[in-house]
Amino acid sequence: MVMSLRVSELQVLLGYAGRNKHGRKHELLTKALHLLKAGCSPAVQMKIKELYRRRFPTKMVSPTDLSLPGLHSTTGGAPAGLPTSLTQLGFDGHGSPSLLPVALLGPKHELGLPHLPSALHPVHPDVKLQRLPFYDVLDELIKPTSLASDSSQRFQETCFAFALTPQQVQQISKSFGSLSHTFLKESQHIFFRFCLSETSCPQEDHFPPNLCVKVNGKPCNLPGYLPPTKNGVEPKRPSRPINITSLVRLSTTVPNTIVVSWTSEIGRSYSMAVYLVRQQSSSVLLQRLRSKGIRNPDHSRALIKEKLTADPDSEIATTSLRVSLLCPLGKMRLMIPCRALTCSHLQCFDATLYIQMNEKKPTWVCPVCDKKAPYEHLIIDGLFMEILSSCVDCDEIQFKEDGNWAPMRSKKVVQEVSASSNGIEDSCRSVVSDHRNSSSHGSSSKKVEVIDLTLDSSSDDDDDDDDDDNDEPPPKRACPSMSPTSPPVNKG
Repeated sequence: MVMSLRVSELQVLLGYAGRNKHGRKHELLTKALHLLKAGCSPAVQMKIKELYRRRFPTKMVSPTDLSLPGLHSTTGGAPAGLPTSLTQLGFDGHGSPSLLPVALLGPKHELGLPHLPSALHPVHPDVKLQRLPFYDVLDELIKPTSLASDSSQRFQETCFAFALTPQQVQQISKSFGSLSHTFLKESQHIFFRFCLSETSCPQEDHFPPNLCVKVNGKPCNLPGYLPPTKNGVEPKRPSRPINITSLVRLSTTVPNTIVVSWTSEIGRSYSMAVYLVRQQSSSVLLQRLRSKGIRNPDHSRALIKEKLTADPDSEIATTSLRVSLLCPLGKMRLMIPCRALTCSHLQCFDATLYIQMNEKKPTWVCPVCDKKAPYEHLIIDGLFMEILSSCVDCDEIQFKEDGNWAPMRSKKVVQEVSASSNGIEDSCRSVVSDHRNSSSHGSSSKKVEVIDLTLDSSSDDDDDDDDDDNDEPPPKRACPSMSPTSPPVNKG
């Protein structure tokens, strides 16, 4: 109830209790929480009830046998009948603040609470978010919690709070560079994440419509809107974790507050969570992938035999399969061939390059089939590891029906093309030589001029000069043995 009070109401409460009422909101809130910890008088309790009734005058019901927030540490979640806005900040036995729910006590304390809707959202639903490959979760500062909404209003707003332990404050402080004020590698961050309230499987990040987040009164930067794909379609933000580390108070005595506002949707509910994570580099992820081991080559051989098995219903039978040893991402030779367990193709991509690209822009999409290839589904192919180690002078191989393979050497093709070109040139020269001999023996017959294509350009220029002196049209230069459809002579 104290967490829901505004600045003016906190000042009235502290002034009524004889405490200093000057300072910012988080300072006033800390003083009020310390007042509760020290044990307040019945008169102060009545003042809290009065201020709370003024805060929510239209939602009052008959007094309920509920108490003030518990002042001791508890491991369980808040009762199912309480909204998330009543999640409060208490103090553990050592005097450190900790996130505590409202506790149920005896009927001696009568406090008015807002009217609760019949269909309540659970405070801590059994929702799990998808794991972030480059971030290891160290602690859940706020467990996945439903964004409780009132169906009568379109625009909703909920407040959350959490506090840090001395060890967490120390580790996060070390993550900042002393001079550059930037995060170091393997640093610790605080992430704020949203998802749909679904329990069937781990959920992807999903923002509520018209989301706005304020951390300790400061607006949080959200991803920019994507351009709409169709006219009239409302633009959306790309959903991803929000790093709020720079807005968090690194203090063990001052709580951190988060105010979330969004637009409710019919038939959809959302959850939020706050995590303390440690950032990892691509080299660490590559090392973890190696530690998973290499997949047995027999798995790939079985896949080859399955693909090359003749289908009795098909008129076309595939007897071989050609696969490239170049990575489709960098067009370079594979070093660590891998693919996802969900992929049905044999073509692999390089694990190092794939992880490095997703470190800059996490998409986790297979570059071969354009399907999802998350990090946890990647596996190193043992058969391709054997092929790459034994075949070093070719970039393409051919698989056979029995699972064996053979290199496809492109150099032979180049040699065959070169040999065929030399054969065409030699045949043309032979034809020209035969015509020379025939013209020398038959001097009485009609003179036939033959152009020697093997002469250099200087001889051609001399012939041109002679033709100009005789003022005769130049003869047609063509090889007698070549038809109009013959390919051009390759002179090397």
